[in-house]
Amino acid sequence: MPTMVQQNLKEDKTEKTVIPFSKKLNTPLTKNPITVLQINLGKRCNLVCNHCHVEASPKRTEELTPEICQQLIELIHRFPQIKVVDLTGGAPEMNYGFKPLVEAARSTGKTVIVRSNLTIYFEPGFEDLPDYFAQHQLRVVASLPCYLEDNVDKMRGKGVYNNSIKAIQWLNQLGYATNPNLILDLVYNPQMPLTEKFSLTPDQVKLEQDYKLFLKEHFDIDFNNLFTITNLPIGRTKFHLQRTQLYAPYLKFLENNFNPDTVDHLMCRDELSIDYLGNVHDCDFNQMENLRAKSHSGEQLTVRKLLEAGTLDLIQEIPTASYCYGCTAGCGSSCGGALV
Repeated sequence: MPTMVQQNLKEDKTEKTVIPFSKKLNTPLTKNPITVLQINLGKRCNLVCNHCHVEASPKRTEELTPEICQQLIELIHRFPQIKVVDLTGGAPEMNYGFKPLVEAARSTGKTVIVRSNLTIYFEPGFEDLPDYFAQHQLRVVASLPCYLEDNVDKMRGKGVYNNSIKAIQWLNQLGYATNPNLILDLVYNPQMPLTEKFSLTPDQVKLEQDYKLFLKEHFDIDFNNLFTITNLPIGRTKFHLQRTQLYAPYLKFLENNFNPDTVDHLMCRDELSIDYLGNVHDCDFNQMENLRAKSHSGEQLTVRKLLEAGTLDLIQEIPTASYCYGCTAGCGSSCGGALV
């Protein structure tokens, strides 16, 4: 195995062989008016998934503080232009501030998305979550990276598939996927590559049909939409690619499949991504790589600074990195699935 110094030198070489993402674009990547507020409440989670870009686990303790939570509640109340509040983690439900943020957003008529791993409902102290979700009409976006048990358990841990199926059935019993106000979406992620035979995410429409047929036939399960999401080379995915010496070829594969038609639809263009410290980023991936959002004057932004400025629209240009090719390869990838 290469030493850490050798690995870093190899990554430096990789960055030189891959065209910088900013140069691939014809014009700078600019920000649109903000409509989505995505909040990463922290890194606490009951699972340790091998593809997690957040590197969440039960051992992590980082989470939202009461001070930042209150600032976010003020932000939600003050700006009606925010249409969607998207809560993620870790397991967002395990981290401080989850319910106060839900209730602040719902009281102002905003759509609330909770990115749930489903298995959290069976942990002590969290059994009320499905009923709570239904009561507040939360849109549940749930990870189920395959409809087959073996593939899911390889990525997320033994027994995760069976608990996920039980959780979806529980949500179905409450009206999810049949009541138009109770939306349940599932998320597909590819398996971690073991060779250089990389592939793009499958066609989202076709794969959704396959999911629905299989889950209905075997478990009498219904859901609304399937989102196909590319594994970006950051977090645990990056660590895996480094260990298997696939980081450089995977990055080049993503670059070679760059699709300019995806750029207008990138999620970073109309959202703010807030970390548990109150720092502002343009997307969750930039957040994990500590690539901060800046105002037009070059000042790094925080929630407090947004409140002081009295506007959410301080960002003109979005900083990019080589992993941005993951969002623009093939049909594109976002927190809402394929882009084109």
